[in-house]
Amino acid sequence: MANGTINKVILIGRLGADPEIRYTQGNVAVVSFNLATNEAWRNSNGEIETRTDWHRIVAWRNLAEFANQYLQKGKLIYVEGKLRTRKYDDPKNPGNIRYTTEVIADSIQLLGSKGNNTSEFTPPKPEPQESNSPTVKEDFMDKSPLAEEELDDLPF
Repeated sequence: MANGTINKVILIGRLGADPEIRYTQGNVAVVSFNLATNEAWRNSNGEIETRTDWHRIVAWRNLAEFANQYLQKGKLIYVEGKLRTRKYDDPKNPGNIRYTTEVIADSIQLLGSKGNNTSEFTPPKPEPQESNSPTVKEDFMDKSPLAEEELDDLPF
């Protein structure tokens, strides 16, 4: 915990599509996928209403390889991670800066019914690097940023 703040996300949901894996120029694996979570409640008329929220999940390195190998559309999974907002230039309208918020996964666990196997993967913590060693910034562009309609639904 840095300066008394916490950035932690825990989600249980189903994959909306198979994960998409890419590799950076430095050959580092990065996978992204959408996760659906559902909420249900009774309205004032006693009818059940539901809402589905979609979350963009991004995983790096060994966790990306795990996700690419074991995750598929419809699977129920548990994800722990942190929120990260980034900006990018809209490819359809160059010069138009857009923002997207993603969950950067630290851990992914496959969930299933009683008869199904479950599997969990938490990548090992990286070894500390010497302070004088050069750092490489891993950068990538999201192939499917949030649609404009989704941005209008943000609660702030």
